[in-house]
Amino acid sequence: MSKTLRTLTAAALAATLAWPVSSQDTPTADTVVATVNGVDITLGHMLMVRAGLPEQYQQLPVDVLWDGVMEQLIQQTALSQGEGATETRRVTLALDNERRALLAAEAITAVAEGAVTDEALQAAYDAQYANAAAGMEYNASHILVETEEAAAAIVTELEGGADFAEVAREKSTGPSGPSGGSLGWFGPGMMVAPFEDAVEALEPGTISAPVQTQFGWHVIRLNETRTTTAPALEEVRDALASELQQKAVEDHIDALVGAAEVTRTTKQQIDTSILNNLDLLEN
Repeated sequence: MSKTLRTLTAAALAATLAWPVSSQDTPTADTVVATVNGVDITLGHMLMVRAGLPEQYQQLPVDVLWDGVMEQLIQQTALSQGEGATETRRVTLALDNERRALLAAEAITAVAEGAVTDEALQAAYDAQYANAAAGMEYNASHILVETEEAAAAIVTELEGGADFAEVAREKSTGPSGPSGGSLGWFGPGMMVAPFEDAVEALEPGTISAPVQTQFGWHVIRLNETRTTTAPALEEVRDALASELQQKAVEDHIDALVGAAEVTRTTKQQIDTSILNNLDLLEN
């Protein structure tokens, strides 16, 4: 939308006098709500403008929205009939692209909505979760230092009765140091291999020997473990629905494009820098 039309729209949306539709029939999208030099403006036109308004306008009272949308459409219709309202190449191309995009969006919506059924959701859930083995999660703390000697000294200090969290706050160079070295809960694959291997070898409440990773030397305490189970279908319904829709849309597009007779200009046939030459739209 041009700056001028945005200004007109903003001014119209500030109006406060409602313009009611006087009709005994139930309005439909084809109900004519205004005419400008014989050109009809319908309720459907207003609904489409209303649906595309920015969020700050969506919250306005409906009578204010009515006046604003109505005034915008009247102004645009009058402007489109006046001098200078020529369907230039730029306008024609923009309309082509808009129509193409809207039709594509309608097709995608239809495919996505049809992809999510109770049967499809259950099948997707069974494939991902029904046969999944129970896993293990770990709650651990660690103290990170630069050398093996420093880590060994910390092990000795802890075996002598020092409080792990206090030592972590005092000596750990890792980001978890201020919180007593706590790493919270994590599952397989979330930590680097040497650290994960050391955690898995520990019993809850025990402390590891110094463990080296690319981050330095760690002294690890395993606080507790828990067994994880598959979530209920309802817990993952939305995520599964999104996956089904995405795959259905991708498969649909691949099938359509694969079956279409497509020709395209190659980069060897044209200087791609021409894409920056917007002056061509004026020719």
